[in-house]
Amino acid sequence: MKSLTILAVCGAGLGSSFACEMSIEAALKDMGIKAALSHCDISSAASTRADIIMTGSNFKSQFENYTLSSTVIYLKRLIDKKEITEKLTPVLKEMGYLN
Repeated sequence: MKSLTILAVCGAGLGSSFACEMSIEAALKDMGIKAALSHCDISSAASTRADIIMTGSNFKSQFENYTLSSTVIYLKRLIDKKEITEKLTPVLKEMGYLN
C-alpha cells in the first residue's frame, strides 16, 4: 500500500494549519497509522497531491471551486483531536488504511 499523505490547510498556511497538523499527527498515532503530514495555505492546496486534505468548514465554498483528487474533510475545530479522529476514521477505513 502506498504511503498516506495528509495536508492541513488554513488561510495563511501558518499557525492554525500547523496546529491542525500536530493534532492530526496525535490522532493518527493513537490509531496506529503512519502518514506523511504537511500544512499550507488554501491557495497552495489546489496544486497538491495529498490523499486527504483537512481544513476548516469555513473554507468549504472555496474548496468547492477546486478540482481535486483528494478527499477533503471539513472541521469545525481545527485542533480538536476527537473531531479529527471521528471524521478521519471512516475515510481511512474506506481507503483501506484501517480495518
